[in-house]
Amino acid sequence: MRVMLIVSICGMLLTRCSVKDVEHDNGSPEANFSQYSAVVEDSFQIRVQLPLQYFERPDEKFTTVVLLDGNFFYPMLSPVLHQYEVTGLLKPVILVSIGYDSFSAMDSLRVRDYLFPEALPSDELVSIGGGQRFFRFIEEELLPKIDKEYRTKEFSRCLLGHSFGGYFVLYSLLHQLEESKNTFTTFVAASPTLWYNEFYLSKLPMALSKNSSDSINIFMTVGALEDSVWSVRPLKNLAAGIQKLPENVYLEPRIYNHLEHMDVGMVSFVKGLQQFLNVAENE
Repeated sequence: MRVMLIVSICGMLLTRCSVKDVEHDNGSPEANFSQYSAVVEDSFQIRVQLPLQYFERPDEKFTTVVLLDGNFFYPMLSPVLHQYEVTGLLKPVILVSIGYDSFSAMDSLRVRDYLFPEALPSDELVSIGGGQRFFRFIEEELLPKIDKEYRTKEFSRCLLGHSFGGYFVLYSLLHQLEESKNTFTTFVAASPTLWYNEFYLSKLPMALSKNSSDSINIFMTVGALEDSVWSVRPLKNLAAGIQKLPENVYLEPRIYNHLEHMDVGMVSFVKGLQQFLNVAENE
């Protein structure tokens, strides 16, 4: 069942969108570049979208939003964020998309990069569990470059991911807590594959209970039409454990009626950013 779901998802990722290169011109709100990671020993395709008035507001700093599965989601999310910025529905952000050379590359390498630890036979997939190395790439190689080249808010970063990417978002939170780091403050996990490695992320509530100072925002979602045993129920269980935690942990779990797995990502990213960034900016 789970293998069939994964194959179906990957097929849709390969056929439903195409990515156009973004030209890098002076004064343009968009740029792209390839960044080699010494940690992962591979290159990633990075796309950066700045707020529309970034160059007209030279003294202002902005929240960094890191988006996974950039080959699929960036062409959809980037114009939405600009339109929401224009209409005042969302505060301006710096969108940093992480992608691969092609959809076929993403199809296999996201399994390498987004999961941790190594897959178990019961997972019915093959993964080396490279999530920890991928997090190090983001933290040690990508974000320092972004912070150096753009006007970013040092302690205002969001991480967005769907499916395996949603798993990586929550794993990143767990890893941060275990390492006493605060790389990201807001985590948006859409339809995370919580069943992976015998529900490895079930240790997250305990790790969160030991967090005594940093403010953490968590937005977790799932579609009501997704598998009730492997998708909906695990998210409900994890949310129930997190809701009993200290006041500095802000959780917003949502189950979207009439939505299937591939429909949940975009709405979750937009609503998650609205839920936490607009509130934080207005405080």
